[in-house]
Amino acid sequence: MSRTVNCVVLKSESEGLDEPPHSGELGRRIFDNVSKEGWRQWLERLQMIINENQLNTGDASAIAHIEEHMRGFFFDEGELGGTP
Repeated sequence: MSRTVNCVVLKSESEGLDEPPHSGELGRRIFDNVSKEGWRQWLERLQMIINENQLNTGDASAIAHIEEHMRGFFFDEGELGGTP
């Protein structure tokens, strides 16, 4: 039986992720509050963010920038997240 979460992206009860998709406290928050479909929608957005900002995901500053977008996309925190 799969676990369900009240997804902050879909605003409904949906199938949860199998494991935290990111490290640390942010990964745990996402695991607890984002569904598989919500995560899929994030991955589409992430592709746009990486391409439009020409980010190198091996660079720590790029990861920090992506995490800012994650907090905005999932939790409406900060200035980023609504648009890449």
